[in-house]
Amino acid sequence: MKYIYTATFVPNEDDTKYYCRVPDLPGCITTGSSIDDAIEMITDAASGWLIVAEDEGNEIPAATPQHKLDIPENAACSIIRVDTLAYRAATDTRAVRKNVSLPAWMAALAEKRGVNCSQVLQDGLMQLFNVSHAR
Repeated sequence: MKYIYTATFVPNEDDTKYYCRVPDLPGCITTGSSIDDAIEMITDAASGWLIVAEDEGNEIPAATPQHKLDIPENAACSIIRVDTLAYRAATDTRAVRKNVSLPAWMAALAEKRGVNCSQVLQDGLMQLFNVSHAR
């Protein structure tokens, strides 16, 4: 699934760290050493938050328009985009065994030609789901 949320970034007193959060995702808070780092960190945190919510069947909060958010005076805002399917593909690289049935002639031909059926299935599913291969 793809989501878009507003994240807020508040610098600490000496501008060496940014406290960032996604107001619509309770408890989705992290820090970064620069704005770029903070954007990366809060995007990862939001991805994790949303994946847990999806897996547990919890309600995913709708994004609140920025003008309706309670934003601290010294905060900067940024739109973050989260693609949980792509995040899963990049981070959950565990292999799971699945049995697939093929016609005997196809299995024999694949073996004769050295075709890795598991890889062909993975490639086909990645294309079907329109996601990139895990890094």
